[in-house]
Amino acid sequence: MTLLLNNPQALKKAAAEIDAQVGSERLIQEYDMPNLLYLHCIFNEVLRLYPAGPLLVPHESRKNVTLGGYEIPQGTMLLVNAYHIHRDPSLWDEPTKFKPERFEGKAELAKRMIPFGMGRRRCPGEGLAIRQVGLVLGTFIQCFDWERIGEELVDLTEGSGLSVPKAVPLEALYRPRHAMMKVLSGLST
Repeated sequence: MTLLLNNPQALKKAAAEIDAQVGSERLIQEYDMPNLLYLHCIFNEVLRLYPAGPLLVPHESRKNVTLGGYEIPQGTMLLVNAYHIHRDPSLWDEPTKFKPERFEGKAELAKRMIPFGMGRRRCPGEGLAIRQVGLVLGTFIQCFDWERIGEELVDLTEGSGLSVPKAVPLEALYRPRHAMMKVLSGLST
């Protein structure tokens, strides 16, 4: 939400996509997700910039290996820095900028994404996480108009911790979208 509040054009584009694909007569459902391509681009871009775990689960090399010209002896603890890889200027155009459009029609970029790890040790909860966060974010966008508290951008300063939390909690204004009032009023009964 912080990135969308700081990039209102992306928020409007996502809302327009949801309006076109889902409408305002019902809430977004899991079966809608394959049709919400821009929402998926937003999710990819958020995970690229702010993976849930900036360092992947540690691994240990089983044998001596040479990687990128470096000798890695057997038994070495290996930590993959997904945060840095996702912001590497040799891999990404404008790596620190929030640009969901970078993923539109570019499946090859998904190969550079490792927020859930890769290979046999990839996070088994990846599918559930993508579905749940997609539904929650999609519902927030579908049901409410969002805006920043003031004119200044929402603070993206990172705090300390294993999951790189925000240093300043998000505060935002929201109000129900007029087109969704019928659906929202039906939820409380």
